Amino acid sequence: MHTASSSSRGQSETGPGRIRRAGVVVIGAGQAGLSAGYHLARRGFASALAERDAERSFVMLDAGTAPGGAWLHRWDSLTMATVNGIFDLPGFRQAPPDPGAPARIAVPEYFAAFEERMQLPILRPVTVFSVRPADDDPDGELLVESDAGTWAARAVINATGTWDNPIVPAYPGSEGFIGRQLHTRDYSSLEEFAGQRVAVVGGGISAIQQLEEISRVAEVFWYTRREPVFRDGPFDAEAGKDVVARVAADVEAGRPTGSVVSYTDLLWTPYALAARERGALERRPMFTGIEPDGVREADGSLTRVDAILWATGFKPSLAHLDPLRLRNERGGIEVHGTVSAADPRVHLIGFGPSQSTVGGNRAGRDAVLAVAEQLGAVAVRS
Repeated sequence: MHTASSSSRGQSETGPGRIRRAGVVVIGAGQAGLSAGYHLARRGFASALAERDAERSFVMLDAGTAPGGAWLHRWDSLTMATVNGIFDLPGFRQAPPDPGAPARIAVPEYFAAFEERMQLPILRPVTVFSVRPADDDPDGELLVESDAGTWAARAVINATGTWDNPIVPAYPGSEGFIGRQLHTRDYSSLEEFAGQRVAVVGGGISAIQQLEEISRVAEVFWYTRREPVFRDGPFDAEAGKDVVARVAADVEAGRPTGSVVSYTDLLWTPYALAARERGALERRPMFTGIEPDGVREADGSLTRVDAILWATGFKPSLAHLDPLRLRNERGGIEVHGTVSAADPRVHLIGFGPSQSTVGGNRAGRDAVLAVAEQLGAVAVRS
């Protein structure tokens, strides 16, 4: 197999108007997608770019311009000492990272080395527009339509994560605000807020990290819809199992899942403690509106701010799957293991209980096991 990692390679391999075939199309090449690619290769699936046996082949379509997934876009000051651990990709142990190394550099370098070692058939940058049935046969092919052409596949493993679907609440008056508004994904560094008054909205991990950073150089005001809950004591393996089980139960029941901290609560991490010591963890109830030069507090007063940072999280990036009508009347997608209940040809990984790096690894493996069973047993390579 070989790796294709440039736009020109993707366009030439799958030009517009041409339909190519693969047994499996993997959409996304972050942790979960790379795990799926590894396990597909181990089970004897070859590169679909070689145009041999399409039934026993796969291709990976990644929207990024380089290896790394969402890690490419993390803010400058997020270091390997701060992130919640990056689990090794299958069959490829990572060297102990420099705690001071920026995560946006260290993790993509590790992913790139994995791709090179495993020689995965990745096309990038490729944006997938839609996945739809080729015909009325429920066991027939799916058409994966992209800006690099269309692939017909027997199965699709979706690993698109959440980074491309940020949640930005609609708030009264937001259009008239004369300051700056940005989302977590747009945050770069604390220096851009030096000397300013900044409203930070959100009660998750990123909100606390960015609140702590910005409070070093600016006056911050912290807003959340609910009173944040900080967990006393460590978040141990037993607590982790409980959280995974609760998220899995919601996904299997087709219920929309909440934010990570809605299941885990917040931890008294070093950055949370630093924010508290600096007086930045003084939570305010959510403001009622936005005015040109500030926010209208719940008590009716006006707080003038220069910027509003919406650290309000993300939702799964799944719009390209809408033609398959996977969502139920509650807006959730019922998934058993990795298999979509509405269309068993579609597998969702890095979704629900498998959003962690270790969960993504396991989901990639499980999806491939299910796909191999669907398409017929394939020998595992040694």
